[in-house]
Amino acid sequence: MKNISKNQAQHRANQIEAFEKELKYIEDDNITTISQEQKNSIKTYHKTVLKNLITSFDIDSTSKKKQLSIGMKITSFLAALGLSFSIYLMFLNFWGDFSTNSQIIILIATPLILLAITMKLSQIETTSYYAKITGLLSFATFVLNLSMLGQIFNITQSPNAFLIWSIFALLLAYAINARLLLGISIIFFSLFMSAKFATWSGGYWIGFGEHPENFLPIAFILFLISFLEHKRVFGFEVIYRVFAMLLFFIPVLILSNFGNGSYFDVDKNFIEGFYQVIGFIFSALAIYIGIKKELKEVVTSGNIFFTIFLYTKFYDWFWEWMPKYLFFLIIGISAILILIILKRYRDRS
Repeated sequence: MKNISKNQAQHRANQIEAFEKELKYIEDDNITTISQEQKNSIKTYHKTVLKNLITSFDIDSTSKKKQLSIGMKITSFLAALGLSFSIYLMFLNFWGDFSTNSQIIILIATPLILLAITMKLSQIETTSYYAKITGLLSFATFVLNLSMLGQIFNITQSPNAFLIWSIFALLLAYAINARLLLGISIIFFSLFMSAKFATWSGGYWIGFGEHPENFLPIAFILFLISFLEHKRVFGFEVIYRVFAMLLFFIPVLILSNFGNGSYFDVDKNFIEGFYQVIGFIFSALAIYIGIKKELKEVVTSGNIFFTIFLYTKFYDWFWEWMPKYLFFLIIGISAILILIILKRYRDRS
């Protein structure tokens, strides 16, 4: 059990649940029968396996537990969000009553205390819901406090703060298996790297958003990282892939409609046409890779962006001169054609 990842443990639990349901269907249809002794033996074995998996990995052994886990995750996020705003507003309300030295001590101590509580909770609880709440609080106060320390000491703003926040969130994410913190870390890392690309190209770092191409190298890096093995954490590879797709296709979509944001000093129409082709090719490639590798998030992202690229192109071609009822008729027919193609591909697979 110790040599498998949490992904594999959850997959094993899903297989056990599916086996029990399928066995019931087989017996109900009188395909075959299993003796009561054999059933008890299988049931005892499955109970032992599930107990070990739950103890080692805190997985959901049934579909009902999965639904409850989703609700608990949403509730824990809302709890962390509410407490973060509470701390922030409390700081604003009472901040002026403290001396500068007291302010510095509070700013340094608050995230460290919350971090210590987070590490302790992660050791004593199996579900880690409370650890994730305090982890998010620790990160929120770290971001807030670093910003306020910068104001106290009049430190010049720089993109390095993004990197510090990203590293802190990343370490916390891997320490307590928090996918939300991983997503936050990726966002801050993307902002840092895009700001650096902006300065390396001769611009000011605050203007990193003016050139969407700053995010494209980060998307490729994240996509490669997603295929590394993540044994001690659950679902991190999916987060890496989803953010990789977003950080690639959103800039490409922007540049396919607003070519002035490109670094390339060529005709605007050429840039827009180039990125439109890139968008179609890579979204179709994402669908193909996702199907071959059985990566649902890649298939879904590819389908969404392929459709968006297709419909924005239809808008460019037909919206101005075509009757609106005919325009939406073309949209509907094209969607049906895409559905037919995907269905045929699915049937052949």
